[in-house]
Amino acid sequence: MTLEIISPEAALFKGVVSSVKLPGIDGSFQILNNHAPIVSTLTEGIVDVEVLNVEYVQELEPSITKVTPTRFTFAIGSGTLEMNNNKIIVLVD
Repeated sequence: MTLEIISPEAALFKGVVSSVKLPGIDGSFQILNNHAPIVSTLTEGIVDVEVLNVEYVQELEPSITKVTPTRFTFAIGSGTLEMNNNKIIVLVD
């Protein structure tokens, strides 16, 4: 599935991922391939991404940490997520 993480300042990440863990308002949750369509509000926390193929990462962004060659984490203040047809778009503050 594809993932895009976008802040008001810039696109932070675009790539093909196997899983995404997100800090939802009612608790953290994980999205895997072929997940049902969902729209959710996100709270302050960490977005944890398992990557299959990276197209773009905003390397100088201090909120991004490369944990391993295939795992990135993103610190967010809040945001919104939409997942539909194996495409995830995350808008973050």
